[in-house]
Amino acid sequence: MLYLYLKTAGESSLRLTGDEHRYIFKVRRHKAGDTLYLRNLEDGLIHRYLVDSIDKKIATLMLQESMAMEIKAAKKLHLGWCLIDPKNIEKVLPSLNEMGVEKITFIYCKRSQKSYKLDFKRLEKILLNSSQQSGRSQMMQLEMVEDLKTFITQYPESKMLNFSENNFVSQRIFDTIVIGCEGGFHEEEVALFKAEDIVGFDIPLVLKSESAACAVASKTLL
Repeated sequence: MLYLYLKTAGESSLRLTGDEHRYIFKVRRHKAGDTLYLRNLEDGLIHRYLVDSIDKKIATLMLQESMAMEIKAAKKLHLGWCLIDPKNIEKVLPSLNEMGVEKITFIYCKRSQKSYKLDFKRLEKILLNSSQQSGRSQMMQLEMVEDLKTFITQYPESKMLNFSENNFVSQRIFDTIVIGCEGGFHEEEVALFKAEDIVGFDIPLVLKSESAACAVASKTLL
């Protein structure tokens, strides 16, 4: 873990209790006199604290220094992701976060199952844990829209990841791309994009939706 997230990080003194106390001092085995780094993921700063005192339930930290240290991908990538099983999203979300995806907008596309519901608090907890491990200094943004047409209205420069014989992801520069769900896009959704705005991978294989999301992120950001 490269830092600990705490909403109040940056204050002159802090008290760690509960899960934060247990993880830092029972799992990580820190002790009085050690240095800890904390972020609040809002001010762009990393805050260096000294462990001033500790007992079985409470630890007191004293602020030593606050430094500007932004850690993020060199490029921006926004994924428009047609909704799939939330369990599959949760499995790959840490990887997408670590690679530096800036934003994910989940879309109820025509072939998305309407019974799928996202627990955004659970997703944010996954992102927090991933960010603490990877060092990422800003939280990934998450949002939801009702259909693909609405998404394109909001993000008119979007590309679509679909089958293409000569227009490949590796050859194009883009900030926003839409990834389909299992079963792909409906023909009405494909018709929303110009031919030159539809890109694919130069492989004969068919990828699962979550595999495609990771492949786009790695091709674009790494």
